[in-house]
Formats: sequence, C-alpha cells, structure tokens
Amino acid sequence: MGTVISVDVRDPAVRTSVVEEVFDSLREVDRRFSPFKPDSEVSQLLSGELDEDAASPDLRVVLDLCEVMRHATGGYFDARRHRADGRPDPTGIVKGWSIERAARLLEAAGARDYAINAGGDVVARGSPERGRPWRVGIRHPQVVDRVAAVLAIHDGAVATSGAYERGEHIVDPHTGRAPVGLLSLSVYGPDLTIVDAYATAAFAMGPDGPAWVARQPGYGALAVTTDERIVWTPLLDGLLADPAGD
Repeated sequence: MGTVISVDVRDPAVRTSVVEEVFDSLREVDRRFSPFKPDSEVSQLLSGELDEDAASPDLRVVLDLCEVMRHATGGYFDARRHRADGRPDPTGIVKGWSIERAARLLEAAGARDYAINAGGDVVARGSPERGRPWRVGIRHPQVVDRVAAVLAIHDGAVATSGAYERGEHIVDPHTGRAPVGLLSLSVYGPDLTIVDAYATAAFAMGPDGPAWVARQPGYGALAVTTDERIVWTPLLDGLLADPAGD
C-alpha cells in the first residue's frame, strides 16, 4: 500500500504466527487492491476491464463504503471525483478498511492490547502496559522530525490528511481546487475506516473541516493551519498529551 506498517502486540498469549497472518492479510489486500499493480482487481476496475457488478465481495464492500462516506460527508469524500469516466477509485478507503480487518484478526486470536501503525494512521486498543495509554504522535506537516501533537488513547483510531507528502492530491470535489487554510488535519474516532475517510473529507473542506468533524458524534479533529497554529475540537481536550512525556 506504499507505506510502512508496524504491529505491536503486548498480549503474551498471542502467537507470533498470528502476527504473520496479519501481514499475510495485508499483503493480499495490496496484491488485490493496489492501483500500481496492473493485474490487481482495482487496476482492472479502473481500466474498465472489470465491471463493478462483477467485482469480488470484498471489493463490493469497499465500493459500498465509498458510497456511504460520500453521502455522510456531503460529497467531500468522493471515490469518483478524479475520474472523467465516472469509475470509482476506492483506494482512498482501502487502507483504513484493511487495517481494521487486520485488527479483527488480532482480536479473534485473543489480542486486547495492541497497536497497528500504517504510515502514521493508527488503530490502538487497550494499553501498552498497565495504566498507560498508547501515545500517538501527529507529525508536524512542515518539520519532518517534529510532532505537532501527541494523543494518549486506549481504544480508538487516528488518521491524518494533508498535502505535505504527496502534494495537492486532495481537492474540494465541489470546486475541483485544492483546499486552502490548512496544512494537515487529523481525525480521532472509534474506527479507522471512517476516521481515514473523515480526515480526507474534512481536509478538503479547508478551515470548516474541524467544526464538521466535531458535529460527528464520537469523532474529534486536530488541524495545523497554514500560519502554523494548532487547533482542535473539544473531544480531544482530554486526549492531548505532553509531546516530551514518557
């Protein structure tokens, strides 16, 4: 999926082979859903070789999720927005979906204290050790070796969208232009599939994005503005941690 993925399991009863199964699952998702592999199912969908009606059950689930997110975000997350032929490009939701699926594999094997980090997008459950939360650093969009904030969480997911790595790849689908006012926007909530889509949509909204996230029950946002201010919504008040803490 073009990113580094790490799995940190603290439950001693969970076998190493289970973690290997998780990575096998993620490799299979990459093989089937990567737009960079010409023989993948998604590449065949994008090229027109595969009709949506003939897609596999997993791909149909992902396509359905894209439609759900399009409606939920008022069109700001739109899997069809970049394609003149109207074919969906589901890659914007695949990473969150696949990491949540990997998390369910761990939980089915008995994992209760674990974290999965996919290029800065994180699912965390339980604790790394008794009484301590998982610390999720949100990268500063302009200073590579600095975090803009740290969230201390026990059960939740965090995803970040911005233009600092891939350029202006996120646009407002209503105008076709890149949003202005924000350097990055991170979303916290219970499910990485939705958190990832919300982060993309809210970043496309520009300065209105954090307030939109705040109106979604159970979700919060933290943004870095173009003048390098850090703003966040009330849900995160109790989760922000000292970046220099242990």
